Formats: sequence, C-alpha cells, structure tokens
Amino acid sequence: MSFHSILFDETSAAVEHDQPSYFTDLNLDQVVTAIAAGRGEYNLAPFFYTRLRTVSAIAYRQEVMRDLQDDALSACIATFARQMKAMREHLRQSKSMHYQRQKQHWFLDAAATYCDAVTTLGADLADAELGSRGFCAFRDHLASYAKSEAFTTLATEANRLRGQLAAIQYCLDISGNRIRVTKYDREVDYSAEVLDTFAKFKQGAVKSYGSKFPDLAEMDHVEAGILDLVAKLHPDVFASLDEFADTHNEFLDRTVTAFDREVQFYTAYLEFAGQLGQAGLGFCYPQVSAESKEISVSGTFDVALANKLVSQHQPVVCNDFFLRGPERILVVSGPNQGGKTTFARTFGQLHHLASLGLLVPGTQAQLFLFDRLFTHFERGENLQDLRGKLEDDLTRIHGILGQATASSIVIMNEILTSTTLQDAVFLGTRVLEQIIDLDLLCVCVTFVDELASLGPATVSMTSTVVPQNPAERTYRIVRKPADGLAYALAIAEKYRLTYRALRERVRP
Repeated sequence: MSFHSILFDETSAAVEHDQPSYFTDLNLDQVVTAIAAGRGEYNLAPFFYTRLRTVSAIAYRQEVMRDLQDDALSACIATFARQMKAMREHLRQSKSMHYQRQKQHWFLDAAATYCDAVTTLGADLADAELGSRGFCAFRDHLASYAKSEAFTTLATEANRLRGQLAAIQYCLDISGNRIRVTKYDREVDYSAEVLDTFAKFKQGAVKSYGSKFPDLAEMDHVEAGILDLVAKLHPDVFASLDEFADTHNEFLDRTVTAFDREVQFYTAYLEFAGQLGQAGLGFCYPQVSAESKEISVSGTFDVALANKLVSQHQPVVCNDFFLRGPERILVVSGPNQGGKTTFARTFGQLHHLASLGLLVPGTQAQLFLFDRLFTHFERGENLQDLRGKLEDDLTRIHGILGQATASSIVIMNEILTSTTLQDAVFLGTRVLEQIIDLDLLCVCVTFVDELASLGPATVSMTSTVVPQNPAERTYRIVRKPADGLAYALAIAEKYRLTYRALRERVRP
C-alpha cells in the first residue's frame, strides 16, 4: 500500500474549509476550539469540518487512533512534532534575519534539525508494533525517503557543514574602536588562569555587579563585520555554506510535512478525550453503518458541556438511547431545564464525531453514517426579513425537508413554540409525517406530548425529575410515555399552586 495521507485512505479526498451550518447549534464549534487550543500553527479546524463518506475511510482512521493510543508510539510522535516545530522556527528566523551569513546558518540548522527528525522517527517506527494501514504505509514511505539520494545528500552535507563551522576558531585583537580578526594559532587561553587567580577572593553568594549582554537572535553590525572577516579566513567552508543554501532551498518533503500536520488531528483529540477520561467519562470506537438505521449508545454525554463541567469540577450526567426496527424518531419532552436540548446536541455530536473516524463519548456506540445533518433550533425573530417567528420556523423546516434524503439526520429543538397548542399539534404532526415518509433519523425536542405517539416510527423519551422533589432535575433522559405530569407538578410547586398549598392559603 502506497502512502499519501495519515487521514484519508483515498487520494481524492477534499478538505472542507467552511464550518458546517449545524456546528453552532450543536456547540461543535466550542469542541473544536478546545481541541485545537495551543495548536494554531497546524490549522486543524478544517479536518474537523470534513466528514468521511465511507465506512472503510472511518475504519482507516480508527486503526490509526488505536496505534496512537500506545504510549511508546505517542511519545515518538510527540518528539517528532517538537523537532519539526523547532525546524519551522529556524526557517522563520532564517527568513527574518538581515545579515546573509546569519540567514544561511539558521537555514543550515533548520535542515539539520529536519534530517534528525526524519531519521529518529524512521528508526522509532521501524521498532514499533504497528497495526494500522496508515502507519504501516507511512513507515515504508519514510524508510524509502530516508534512503533516497536527495535526503542522504542533504543530511550528509548538513552534518559536514555544521561540523566544519563548529571547528572554526579565531582570535580577536581589539584596540580602541578597531578589531583585528586572525586565525587561532594555539594562543594561550588565559581565562582559566584568571578565574583561578581570583577564586581565593570568592566569598559565597554575593551581589553581582556584572553587566548582562542582551541575548538577541539578530546580530548587530559589529558581530556581522567580525563574521565577514572570519569568512575571509575560511573561504572554502563559507563557500560550501553558500552552495548549500542555494542547492537545498526546497529541502522539505511534502508527504513528511503533511504527516506532521495531519497526525496532530489525532493527538489533539486523544489529548482532549484523555482529559475528560481522567474525570471518569468514557470514550469508545463506534460501530458505523451506512445501511442500518438501528442505533444505540450507552453512557454518552454532551462533549462541549462536559468540557466546561469538568473544568469546574462538576459532575456530568450520562444517558443511553437506542432505535430498533422501524423506530426512527426520538421525541423528547419533559420539564424545562431538564437536559432535553443537551440530549439533542449529544445525538448530533455523536454522529458527527463518528463520521470523522474518532472516538465518541460513551461506553458503547452503534451509529449511522449520514449524508447530511440538519438542525432546527429555536431562534429569535429577524427584523430584517419581516417574517414572524412561526413563519420563519415553517420556512426553515420546509427548506430542510426539501434537501433531506433517506440518509440524512434532522435535529429539531423546541419548534412551533410561538403558536397555540392546537396549531402546534397539527403542524408538528404534518412535519413528523413527512420525516417518517422520508425515513429519516430524527430527534425532536418538543412541548407537544401528542407528537410522541404518532406510530411505530416515533419513540417517546422524557427528561426526569427527582420523585421526592419534582422541581429538581436529574438531567436523565429515559424511554417513557410523555404525560406532562412532571412539568405541571414542578410549575405548581414553584408558584405554590398545588392542592396542599392552596388549602393552606384559603384556610379560614
């Protein structure tokens, strides 16, 4: 197998640079920001925007992630990343320097660091026990590249030049404002004798009155002048440095640099998931199917919310759900602030993360590989389009259903809240009937209980409350018929309208 990418199993894969429309509704933008924090130089966001289209492509990534969960391999990749980062810094310094010879030296250091990174990673991968197609193919590519004439010439010349430059010694004769540079000819180094002479006056830790020279990357004109004179004393070495910079000005291998960026997609996500894992939250490799719409997940949670709660040392509530046989729609009802919207976001996050070939939140997951994902979350009225909220809701739903296919997923949150209950039942029923006809997977968060019993395609799930205190939410979403009792009782308790409270208030 020839290697072309650690992310994609096909050379024709195209990366999306625009954030999907559903990202904000599902808080996936917050998730990507948290994952990519501290890795701005890699521009990882487009990789998290780009869904995979086939089950085999997902399996390719899952294999790579399993390899990277080995601590030894993860450490090797981290070392490689640090070396490549140092190389890029040397190149940046080379381009920013003013003096030509200093630019060349930074460039030489960049090339030498790059060669060390490639050689070290090649040796590490040769010793590693790899199981993924991606890493095995990259190992073979790296071994072949390291033996190529272009790379061996680069490494040999870089090491030779660094050795020659390090061996150069010279003397400075400073007289007033004149500096004379000569070759070193075994002159006596008096620095050791001076230190030894004054050692007897040393009285332990005392205040230093020495002046510290600034440690600047850029040389000043005096240093540059001295270096030019040193170059005249060693013309062959510096002529080789000139030739090296001209000959190897494009020394980077595109496949190696692409790997350096792409592998950060995995390491960044594994680090993010590991932090949540330390708080006791589980992640698993989902089984993904492009045919079966029977889905199930255990112990799952909203990743964006969990990331916030863990940082605040607060508990995270996990939920389970499944769809079997003809079931396609999860109708979620129950009291406000009970976790219904969080559940809907979780459903969407799970399917998007699975479509990236990543671990998903939960202890077990069987998910569907969708072609498009649509969200319809409640929004305020837009004064510019002059549409009322109900009209806007219906227009957006109509647009979604016009684009959706049988392989799409629709997530609707608190739709039709601006109309009467009777109209909401009628309109909501028509919307869900169309979704059933299209055979879509759907989550519908609603206050209309009647929508949960439209037929075998719909499944009722409700957010629960503490039985002894209906005003207290458990944030657990369970399969049960929608009855509205928990919501009504909680409201009655809040405003002291229960039978007991009313009796107390009207007691003569």
